[in-house]
Amino acid sequence: MAGKTATGSPAEQGRLDKRGAGTDQGAAPEPEPRSVRVVIFALMVAILLAMLDNMIVAPAMPTIVGDLGGLEHLSWVVTAYTLATAASTPIWGKIGDMYGRKGAFLASIVIFLIGSALSGLAQDMGQLIGFRAIQGLGAGGLMVGVMAIIGELVPPRERGKYMGMMTGVMAVAMIGGPLVGGTLTDHLGWRWAFYINLPLGIVALFMVSAVLHLPKKRSEGRIDYLGAALLTIGITSFVLVTTWGGTEYAWGSAVIMELIGLGAASLVGFWFVQRKAAEPVMPLHIFRSRNFSLMSVVGFLTGFVMFGAMLFLPLYQQAVQGASATNSGLLLMPMLLAMMAVSMVAGRFTTATGKYKVFPIVGSVLMAVGLFMLAQMDTDTSRVTTGIYMAVLGAGMGCLMQITMLVAQNSVEMKDMGVASSSATLFRTLGSSFGVAIMGALFNNRVQDEMAKAGGGGVAKVTEHSAQLDAASLAKLPEAARDAYQHAVSAGTHVAFLLAAAMAVGALIAAFFVKETPLRGAAPADKKPAGDAGGDSARGERQPVAESV
Repeated sequence: MAGKTATGSPAEQGRLDKRGAGTDQGAAPEPEPRSVRVVIFALMVAILLAMLDNMIVAPAMPTIVGDLGGLEHLSWVVTAYTLATAASTPIWGKIGDMYGRKGAFLASIVIFLIGSALSGLAQDMGQLIGFRAIQGLGAGGLMVGVMAIIGELVPPRERGKYMGMMTGVMAVAMIGGPLVGGTLTDHLGWRWAFYINLPLGIVALFMVSAVLHLPKKRSEGRIDYLGAALLTIGITSFVLVTTWGGTEYAWGSAVIMELIGLGAASLVGFWFVQRKAAEPVMPLHIFRSRNFSLMSVVGFLTGFVMFGAMLFLPLYQQAVQGASATNSGLLLMPMLLAMMAVSMVAGRFTTATGKYKVFPIVGSVLMAVGLFMLAQMDTDTSRVTTGIYMAVLGAGMGCLMQITMLVAQNSVEMKDMGVASSSATLFRTLGSSFGVAIMGALFNNRVQDEMAKAGGGGVAKVTEHSAQLDAASLAKLPEAARDAYQHAVSAGTHVAFLLAAAMAVGALIAAFFVKETPLRGAAPADKKPAGDAGGDSARGERQPVAESV
């Protein structure tokens, strides 16, 4: 988009140039208009919707099964939502780029609310699974819409502080979601785990409708339906592999092998289609930017580590340290609070200095160190020690969570902001799926092996379900079986976290090759650097900032 501004009138461009010039000369930045702050608040509500949903629904699952039946289909309540979210993410990004972000974002909110209302009205498990898929379609657009709108409203130099706030909202959702879900289910019934989305979503819908005014777009091209279909099949296949592998089906079973083959063939076909499509769903040229490609790798590995840790830390604390599962979100508080605090500091530092490369490097080091320390936990490790280890890990993730999105967005032109945001989100989502699956397979195999070695007495009776026992179940076991199981869980978390630490080292290697290109809107960015290429540089184009609202 070089040589072409995102705003139309000379007056608007003058205001934008004035804003950039003020930054150049060290003047205090102009305060954001009230309308921008209102939009940011609405976007925070939308992020809360997307993040809260699974966190709130999880504690309601036993009650849902008791009311609707269909225990054998329970996993699909989560899987349908996850699949729909992952598959729709890149499509929402492209729709926003082609036809306007505001309309796409409002549509995603409406679809999410319709799915929420229908899920609350479900009369059997089949209906609930179908309605959850509708919800997931909307959720795919919520996260992408938020990041792309921030990318269009706010120059990268100032974007860090807002993305830090979004990470804070995510952390609040992860901590408070299970508590809210349990309270709603106990006092109002499980249907309110879905109905709670309606007032929040309506608030976001009206605020965005009334205050957000972005330039309207009308693309003459058509959406690449073939590419979208192939990408959806590929994503769905690999998410199902990670969901079913080792649980519903053995890793070497025909079903898993067929899914891998179908997914690989679909993605190869997708690559060929994208090379020829007039309006590709995921333009391959964005990967020519070194920074964008590196941030995609770092985002994938961060998702791998983060969601794997969120799965196995509560399991370890419940099985080995005797913690209750009721307040599962509180078990992760040291990690999530550290992540939230560091993310906000990183965002404000980036806004103040324009520097960002230090955060992927420091974040990867902290993640690797934190995971290595977590890998050393055994049956004698105290909760305080575990909390310190988690805080180190959380600080590392806080350095990476939103900086990866910021750098990815800064590496592309404005016309590709949606697909850049959706691609970065998709890689993190896929990373989380692979992390949970691969770490889970290692964990389960190690636990089973350790229980088999222990053998004898009451130990043999728990081997079959050895990776699924909670504190209450453990209390009923003979002491020998309980001790054997706790040692087995410690051994399982050891190998899982060692793998995660290796992934963090991979993120560190990728981070070292990131090129610290001046952020658009920052003082250095107004002077176009010579010899830069590949989309990493600030090209002189301006974001529609406050004046667009």
